[in-house]
Amino acid sequence: MTKAILLHNATLIDPKNETEFSGSVLIKNGVIADILKNKANLKIPNCEVIDCQNYILSPGLVDMWVFAGEPGFEHIETIEGISNAAIKSGITSIASRPDTNPIIDEIELVEYIKRKSLEKSKVKFYPIAALTKKHLGENMTEIGSLIAAGAVGFSDAYKEIKNTKVLKNAFTYASNYDAQIIQQPISDLDKGGVMNESEMSMRLGLPGMINIAETIALERELRIAEHTETKYHAMCISTKESLNAIKYYKNRTETITSGVSINNLILNENDIGAYRTFFKLRPPLRSEEDRSFLIENLQSENIDVITSSHDPQGTESKRLPFEEASFGATGIETLLSASLSLYHGGHISLPKLMKKLTYNPSRILKLEDTGSMEIGKKADLILFDKDAPWILKADKLISKCKNTTFEDQKLQGKVLMTVIEGNIVYKSNI
Repeated sequence: MTKAILLHNATLIDPKNETEFSGSVLIKNGVIADILKNKANLKIPNCEVIDCQNYILSPGLVDMWVFAGEPGFEHIETIEGISNAAIKSGITSIASRPDTNPIIDEIELVEYIKRKSLEKSKVKFYPIAALTKKHLGENMTEIGSLIAAGAVGFSDAYKEIKNTKVLKNAFTYASNYDAQIIQQPISDLDKGGVMNESEMSMRLGLPGMINIAETIALERELRIAEHTETKYHAMCISTKESLNAIKYYKNRTETITSGVSINNLILNENDIGAYRTFFKLRPPLRSEEDRSFLIENLQSENIDVITSSHDPQGTESKRLPFEEASFGATGIETLLSASLSLYHGGHISLPKLMKKLTYNPSRILKLEDTGSMEIGKKADLILFDKDAPWILKADKLISKCKNTTFEDQKLQGKVLMTVIEGNIVYKSNI
C-alpha cells in the first residue's frame, strides 16, 4: 500500500461545480480519498503532508486535440516527448489525433497507441480513431471494434468527407454505439488557402481561406448529427458564424459540443505580420472581430473546451515562403499559461476556465475517473501559481519542435506539481 498524501493549505478548484475554496485533498491508493474545506492542521497516520501555500490545486488538464507523431512522424513528435512536456505544463490526459502514418483506423493501431503510451508516457493517452478508412471519405471504420480497443472518439481530422451519404451512414453507425464524433469543419472552399481571407491576405498577396467555408462544413455536419442523434464535437471553431451555428443547434439537441483552439482566442490574423510562418495554423487565425466574438462568448456554455491544438512541425517545413510552409505550431507547453491570460484579462472566471480545460473534455470523452475534484476520482491533479510571470523562449521548450506562436511572449502561470493517480510525477520548488 502506497503512502497517503495530504495536499494541505491549497486553493481548490472544483470545475464541475465552478467553485473555488480553501482546503486540503487527501490522496490514498491513487484516488481522492477526502476533500477537506478548511485549513486546520490535520494529523493522519502514515501520511506525507505537502504545504501548498495557498496555490491553486485543480484537476489536471485534459487536452483534446494533440498530434502525437507516432506512428510515422517520430522525427516531429513522440509520445515520450509529449509526456515529458505535458507533466511540466499541467496536462495529465491527452487525446491523440488519428492522422498519423499509418492512419489510426485499425484495432491494432489503437492498441499500439495504448501500449506505447503505457511504456513511454507518464500522462494518460487516449487515441482518437479515424471515422473513415485511410481518411479517404469512402468507407467507415469498424467503430464498435475500435471502441472496444480503446478509441475515445472518431475523426477524419483535416480531411473533408465529401460524400454526404457516407457521412450520414458513419454518423448513424456511431450513434448506434453511442460513439463520440470529433470533427474539424473542413470544406474544399478552403483549398489552396493559407490564411484568413480578408484585407490582410490581399495586402500580403496570399490566397485566403474564407470564413464561411468553415461554417458551411460545420452546418452540414451539425444537421446530420441532429438527424442521426449523434454525439458531435466541433473541434476548433474559429468564426462568429460558426459559433452562432453551434448556439442554434445546442438549443435543439444535447448531443452537440464545441471547442476552440487557444490560438484563436489569443491571436488574430494581424499577428502573421511579415509572413511569419509560425502563425500559419489550422484553423487559420481570423479577424479581430471573430476573435472578440469568441472571447465575448467564452463565459457561456456555447464553448465547451479549450485545446492546445498541438500540431508541431519541423524547422525545415516552417522556414519556407508562407505559401509553402506547413500548417501548425507546438502548443502543449503554453496551454495553461495562455489560457490563464483570459482569466487575468477578466474574460472568464478561473473555475469556469478550468472547467473548459478539465471537466468538460473529460465528460465529452467519457473519461469517468479523471477531470474533476471529487472523492473517489483518480488523483490526477496539478498545483500551480496562477500569477507567476515568465517569458517563453523557444529554445527552452521541451517539445522536439520549437515552432511556437508565443515566442518571447510574457506569460503568467507556472505548474509547481503534477500528480497522476496519486504519484507525484513532477515537482518544482514551492
